[in-house]
Amino acid sequence: MDFLSLAEVETIARRAHDGQVDKAGRPYAEHLAAVAGGVRERGGSAEQIAAAWLHDAVEDEALSQEWLDAAPLPDTVKAIVAAVTKRAGEAPEEYAARILATPGALLVKQADLAHNSDPERLAGLDPATGERLTAKYARMHHLLGLSGPAAPVRPTG
Repeated sequence: MDFLSLAEVETIARRAHDGQVDKAGRPYAEHLAAVAGGVRERGGSAEQIAAAWLHDAVEDEALSQEWLDAAPLPDTVKAIVAAVTKRAGEAPEEYAARILATPGALLVKQADLAHNSDPERLAGLDPATGERLTAKYARMHHLLGLSGPAAPVRPTG
């Protein structure tokens, strides 16, 4: 089977989320690109980068679970996307356990948390929302056993 290339996955993800904005009103594709870049900067594999592009697609209903199941993607990519997709009514502890149990998923979630927790990104939110999300992301960071703050990787030099 020929799998989608990373460029094709990026195009699909951008199209699927076209017109969506994040909580600060920014185009949602900026978040996807930041998470994919964060995975790349942390030494992630091509499969992890592809999963980063798709990490919110099913959860946000930008793409269906049926699309993901049938997509010409490695099983690793599908497993990571499934692991990082939050389920309605799921306890954070169950969500974290699924991520930790899925090879490759922790790095994708780490990059997602880092971008979500970026002070520059949080500054665009109203204070109450910013505080609520900061606490939520810190809790998930702790549940995943990640050391230090959930800060984004910044390019050096």
